[in-house]
Amino acid sequence: MGAGDSLSGKPTAASRTTLSHIMTAGDTNLLGTVHGGVIMKLVDDAAGAVAGRHSGGPAVTASMDEMVFLEPVRVGDLVHVHAQCNWTGRTSMEIGVRVMAERWNESTPAQQVGSAYLVFAAVDADGKPRTVPPVVPDSERNERRFKEAQIRRTHRLARRRAIKELRAQQPSEG
Repeated sequence: MGAGDSLSGKPTAASRTTLSHIMTAGDTNLLGTVHGGVIMKLVDDAAGAVAGRHSGGPAVTASMDEMVFLEPVRVGDLVHVHAQCNWTGRTSMEIGVRVMAERWNESTPAQQVGSAYLVFAAVDADGKPRTVPPVVPDSERNERRFKEAQIRRTHRLARRRAIKELRAQQPSEG
């Protein structure tokens, strides 16, 4: 698809997904809780599924920011990773992820244990960027998420630019 081609927009709900996984002893860290890297992989997997669905093909992780761990996850917890496309650019997408856990030994509702925002780039068979359809927010909440994602993008780009400028002013340290 050429740069001038336009794609029909897709509603937020079209690519939303949930990935669920029971945490086992093999997922733990030295403190006996689930290792943050295990949760991050689940987050990346769910976000990747959403990015692929939304873009209609392969997409790769470009960045992960604002990964927040709110509560520890324990062995036996059933973890649900909810992901959706919040914003799209020409070839990139921000995927918002909410991590919920149901405690195996409590009869309480699942509680939020983490969240993250990831940016994915859609790629073609040669690994080159390809155009993605715009996301069409389908509720007031998703319109807010779309606007928040635009703010995060502005901050990511400004931070990248500032670091690049600073490095250009400093002699290389190897």
